[in-house]
Amino acid sequence: MSITVAKTAGFCFGVRRAVELAEEQAEKTGVLYAYGEIIHNMHEIARLEKCGVRTAQTLDEIPDGAGVLIRAHGVPRAVYRTLEDKHCTVFDATCPFVHKIHRIVDEESRAGRLVVILGSVGHPEVVGIQGWCGASIVLEDEKQAEAFAAQPEMRDRPVSLVAQTTVNRAIWNISVALIKKRCTNLKIFDTICKATDERQSEARLLAGASDQMIVIGDKKSSNTKRLYEISRSLCDDVLYIEDATELDTQKLCSRGRIGITAGASTPAWIIKEVSNMMSEETKIENGEDFAAMLEESFKTLNTGEKVTGIVVAVSTTDVQVDLGVKHTAYIPLNELSDDPSFDVSANVHPGDEIEAVVVRVNDGEGTVTLSKKRVDQLKGWESIEKAYEEHTAVEGTIVEENRGGIVATAFGVRVFIPASQTGVPKDQPMTPLVKTKQTFYITEINRQRKRVVGSIRQIQQEARKAAAEKIWSTIEVGNEYEGTVKSLTSYGAFVDIGGVDGMVHISELSWGRIKHPSEVVSVGDAVKVFVIGLDKENKKISLGYKREEDNPWNVFKSQYDIGSVAEVKILKFMPFGAFAEIVPGVDGLIHISQIADHRIAKPEDVLEVGQMVDAKIIDINDEKKKVSLSIRALLMDDEYDD
Repeated sequence: MSITVAKTAGFCFGVRRAVELAEEQAEKTGVLYAYGEIIHNMHEIARLEKCGVRTAQTLDEIPDGAGVLIRAHGVPRAVYRTLEDKHCTVFDATCPFVHKIHRIVDEESRAGRLVVILGSVGHPEVVGIQGWCGASIVLEDEKQAEAFAAQPEMRDRPVSLVAQTTVNRAIWNISVALIKKRCTNLKIFDTICKATDERQSEARLLAGASDQMIVIGDKKSSNTKRLYEISRSLCDDVLYIEDATELDTQKLCSRGRIGITAGASTPAWIIKEVSNMMSEETKIENGEDFAAMLEESFKTLNTGEKVTGIVVAVSTTDVQVDLGVKHTAYIPLNELSDDPSFDVSANVHPGDEIEAVVVRVNDGEGTVTLSKKRVDQLKGWESIEKAYEEHTAVEGTIVEENRGGIVATAFGVRVFIPASQTGVPKDQPMTPLVKTKQTFYITEINRQRKRVVGSIRQIQQEARKAAAEKIWSTIEVGNEYEGTVKSLTSYGAFVDIGGVDGMVHISELSWGRIKHPSEVVSVGDAVKVFVIGLDKENKKISLGYKREEDNPWNVFKSQYDIGSVAEVKILKFMPFGAFAEIVPGVDGLIHISQIADHRIAKPEDVLEVGQMVDAKIIDINDEKKKVSLSIRALLMDDEYDD
């Protein structure tokens, strides 16, 4: 006969945390009230009763001001309010995975969605979940899931699906598939506890390879019942017992393989009693006895060891992690991430699985200090090296500027980017890059010296090259682009139209006469331009900036005609007359004979530069873009009117 004990047998971390918290607080206060049974195991509840933990089935049974333990199953939101009104001190042992479900259904319900829970109607955990949302429906199996999805009104209704943490994985998968077929507005949240998944998966493998299975746990425990159901489906001989007194050694398989598993509410001392009743000489397949296997849960941690745990709580100073050992583990907030902008509340929640490295073990205080960022750095180096070897881009956050360049963090590793590789021109500051996310290549690695060098400029060059190729493949005369003014010369402006530079000649910048492009545009300006000439062989592009609709002659023609009267501004004098501005960019000539109603020697005898006068348009030459004006004609009109 050989015996194999499931590694996951016994308390899960949520139950163990609740029991330990109950023991600790009962010892301090003498009496602690548990609202509902802490766990589904009457033997353990009886043991805790002796320690001072009293079970209250209703809130009325709890005296005002008493210490109250919220069990791992969780409770409705209203319970917290009632306990607050009773001035009770609450010790919340709700499983972090259950807390996570409460948060999900609360948010989904507030968004106006129907919450559907796959679980057991009336189970304390399910009741608690329903107490954190509005409209909700509980489905117990795949048949109910199919019937629910078949309802016509559910086709387009917003539905959010969650699971009781101990739901059978097979039932969940089938139910999800059935609901997905019918409900078109469905959101799925897989909230089955990972420990439940592992426990059920191991039971499945163990039952399939055993001649006899022993399942230990309370008959009211949902997760133990599911272990029994799984075992029965794969093994013909299954014993379901609550404690050692129910074990009939006569029924034990004398030859062959025996598998043992236990529910998450089954304490280690009950499992030990069962094992002691079985042959003390029997060894489990890995060569260790059952008691030795149980002691693994109290193993000593070593500095530098990589561990995986579950986030239990998040405070303003640290994150508490359950490692499945006696020690209480903490990650100080400054050991969570190298990213200065890392938002703890947004990224770390109770129930999350987290990897860390043991930094310090204090056996005297029973605490362990962990570091997540060191794990990130270890993984980060692998990611950085892979990116370097495969020449793939990485994204990082710029954390500081120094004399030689800037420093970024990527995958928890510091990367130095020289000033010449930042993509910032020499005459411009690098400070605006700090606290921004940037993409860059890794150009140099020296792991021994912990030196990594990167380049943003290479990314920009490749992007510019790709953009240029795209533009040259599609560019045609008349195409319009939004570009950026890159530089100015005395003869025009160079504009980047997305990877390619084109030139706007000074004559194409303005309809009026300008002496320098800076009178119209500045470096860095965003401008709209269009292609007026192409030389693909020599990669030259001529761009236009001034537009026909802004042509002063067109503006003039839209406002005036022959016979119109305009208020004009005297610009300059000539021996034969005076030039006056009609609209910006269009001048007209007032011939000396048209300035007054009498003969004058020169224009300045009557007019002054800058003077505003009314003049009549007496001729327009569209071909030569010339306008003739007359003040005399207006004077004659006035005389005739008189």
